[in-house]
Amino acid sequence: MKTPLHLRFRGFEPSESLTHIAVEQVRRLEAFAGEFMACRVSIEQLQKHQHQGRPYGVSIDITLPGYELAVNRQQHEDVYIAIRDAFLAMHRQLETVVEKRRGQIKFHQQASPVTESNPQSR
Repeated sequence: MKTPLHLRFRGFEPSESLTHIAVEQVRRLEAFAGEFMACRVSIEQLQKHQHQGRPYGVSIDITLPGYELAVNRQQHEDVYIAIRDAFLAMHRQLETVVEKRRGQIKFHQQASPVTESNPQSR
């Protein structure tokens, strides 16, 4: 991984397992989309809900040349599922950027204005 990863844990003690998963996921994204200018991942334990346990929230911000992508607040009671969902959402955004870079996305042309009918065709 060429880009420094800014990994932040809030509300709970970080574990080697979570750190390893986040680093590997960022490596996969970077291998798919090219070099990042910046990458920030935040994993936090949110406030307790009345009918649920304490959900975890994951936010990812990636800066590419010409693009700033963000996935905010993928939440789940299982931190591993929250991380998985956040990185899947970021992968979908990166797919769109890569397709744009490669020119694989087709843009709809604006409809041309209606011209008067040809009198000879009648």
